[in-house]
Amino acid sequence: MLVTLGIIEGGIWLHARNVAERAAIAAVGAASGSRGSTDAARELAHDLAGSGGLSNVSVEVSRGAVEVTAVVSADSPLVLDLGLGRIRETAAGPLERVTRP
Repeated sequence: MLVTLGIIEGGIWLHARNVAERAAIAAVGAASGSRGSTDAARELAHDLAGSGGLSNVSVEVSRGAVEVTAVVSADSPLVLDLGLGRIRETAAGPLERVTRP
């Protein structure tokens, strides 16, 4: 019975980690465009993480001169939280720039 519960908990945790990672990647994609904004990226990541079942979602998006970074932190919906319920995923990508040929 404990093995079954452990497998279920592991699956829930992996799902939550994948949702947070995908939300961070989506935020980088939204903010890295030439017309992208950090506010729109933050809202997109928050909505995506929330629809994936995560709670207490926190999203930080920073847009520098050449790179965009997004950090998504959230709580996974574990049955028995043994201190592993808080998830933090980071994604980064280059900022799209228009250059002359």
